[in-house]
Amino acid sequence: MKKYKFLLLFGIAFLLVLSGCANMKSSKQQFVGIDDKLVAHDYANALAQIKAAKGKFYKEKEQALYYLDEGMLLHYNGNYEESNEALTKAENAIDELYTKSIARGAASMLLNDNVLEYSGEDYEDIYLNVFKAMNYLELEKFDDAFVEIRRINDKLSLLEQKHKKTADQFNLFKDKKKEFKTGTNKFHNSALGRYLSMLIYRAEGKLDDARIDQDMIAEAWKLQAQIYDFKQPELNTYLEKTDKAKVDFISFTGRGPDKKANTLYIHTEDDLIVIGTTEENPRGNQQLETLDLINWPGVKKGYHFKFQLPFLEERKSNISKVKIKVDGVVMKELEMIEDIEKIALETYKIKEPLIYLKTITRSVLKGLASEKGKTELSKQVGGGLLGDLSRLVTDVAVDATENADLRISRFFPAEALVGEIEVTTGMHRFAIEYYSKNGDLLWVDELGEKDVSKKGLNLFESFYLN
Repeated sequence: MKKYKFLLLFGIAFLLVLSGCANMKSSKQQFVGIDDKLVAHDYANALAQIKAAKGKFYKEKEQALYYLDEGMLLHYNGNYEESNEALTKAENAIDELYTKSIARGAASMLLNDNVLEYSGEDYEDIYLNVFKAMNYLELEKFDDAFVEIRRINDKLSLLEQKHKKTADQFNLFKDKKKEFKTGTNKFHNSALGRYLSMLIYRAEGKLDDARIDQDMIAEAWKLQAQIYDFKQPELNTYLEKTDKAKVDFISFTGRGPDKKANTLYIHTEDDLIVIGTTEENPRGNQQLETLDLINWPGVKKGYHFKFQLPFLEERKSNISKVKIKVDGVVMKELEMIEDIEKIALETYKIKEPLIYLKTITRSVLKGLASEKGKTELSKQVGGGLLGDLSRLVTDVAVDATENADLRISRFFPAEALVGEIEVTTGMHRFAIEYYSKNGDLLWVDELGEKDVSKKGLNLFESFYLN
């Protein structure tokens, strides 16, 4: 009877653990049905759906994520001031959480990332400033737009250093078996940020400064060929004098990457752990694809643990061509200036080694503690069927706490395309046409009639998030 009472109490504790595991999973329920709204360009109802999810699917620890999602949808909906308020809240939260994470340091080593506040992906932190700049341009606040563009450059210059500070803190963890190191930052210069800066300088008559930005755009292709692996847009005529009005277009297509989970397994040998793709014993009959071998002094042979790693998966845009239409006539095809999705994947590589080693360290230490606990628990209940059941329950509870952190903003675009035409001053009707890879016309964004002049900035934005 004593054994059954003990098992009953353990079962209750197990259920409490599982109920708490909801906080260790990333919620995506707030996005159900939202893709259809985006395809229909129904940004108002998409925004209403996200706002309704605040406090329900967006927990307190997801404040930065909520404001990123809200801020981007507000931008698409034309609420530029509100968008900047939300994106500023997201940016402030990201800055504060980074400071907190450094202070927390090694103490967070054994915490599943899902229980921590969401501090944003690097590309989100960079491109929120792009869209804050776009908001300010829509509000005709050039000085404020420049501040945001400078923030892009500042963040890029500090990107690798930021993660090295995190690695230094993780290396203070007394039970680590391998040194934490970051990946290398290969993204130092945003052509899109430089493009916006060039247009503003030109509008203000500061052609020397505009030429510097034009040169920096060209440099992005020379020094970052692994990112800018597509044809550089033709910008030679942008700074040439003309009797006509220069009209510029920027189009955002597709959506940035999603996060998915990859399930892997740890198998232990004496003083060594083997990272593999199957849960079979490396010495068993099933062929094991070995991904990594890590020296792990003190570990004994024969343990097997499961763990999950997040990875970014491209969502690929359906758009193949984007064309400018002026007064009913197709004038020009837009050219890509930034593969935002590729940059998201590239910047993720900087912190990926930290996530990898932290997850493995946590999984091994938690797994070894669990094995010890299962042995003691089995003794308490006297082995046999109850012992087997207690071990099974413990395994399920441990697995339930090892979920990959899949949180990521859903509404950043995948690509940015630009183009410029010259027209006579006065009223013109503009439209942007979006074509599929099969050449089908998918949508026409009717921008309406615009009064353009030689002075100032004639910049029009369009987006097709599909």
